[in-house]
Amino acid sequence: MSPAGTAPLRITPMRRRHLRAVLRTEAQVSPQPWSIGLFLGELAQPEQRRRYVVARVGGDVVGHAGMIVAVDDAHVTTVAVDPAWQRRGIGARLVLDLVRAARDRGLVGVTLEVRAGNHPAIALYERFGFGAEGTRRGYYAETGEDAVIMWLRDLQGDEVGARIDGLVAELGADDPSALELDPAAGEARS
Repeated sequence: MSPAGTAPLRITPMRRRHLRAVLRTEAQVSPQPWSIGLFLGELAQPEQRRRYVVARVGGDVVGHAGMIVAVDDAHVTTVAVDPAWQRRGIGARLVLDLVRAARDRGLVGVTLEVRAGNHPAIALYERFGFGAEGTRRGYYAETGEDAVIMWLRDLQGDEVGARIDGLVAELGADDPSALELDPAAGEARS
């Protein structure tokens, strides 16, 4: 941690050693959390077909995200932030990492499903240019809730590139120390 008591937010590849914290967050945010076996299976896949990352503040894992590559598109499989760390830009930094990785890989689009009632997550995805393109009725079996299918299309286009550049500047994502979080107070400082 820096002398002022803050620590930079860092996005790093997910490793087995992170799974205990990842599973803790999963249990807090999902009615049907992913299992350790599911995460281990994903981490065992070739890196060119998957991307799983964690958000760390100091030594603490405070969020995670992942995507799979299917032909020309990416599918976001998970984005979760520890409830004690939500509303501090961590989810945005995780999504930005995935979108930039998909763009860097030359992919055409990114898709995901989100709970219809998860308005903060929908608003976050809309900031990136995702648009609702359909609904999966009763998709979340544990609650019966619908899923909104969202797409970010033309990932290689100039409009998406400009939006990503704007979010990089807004989030200070090119400078890992630009967003510092106080682990005690949770205040974002940029």
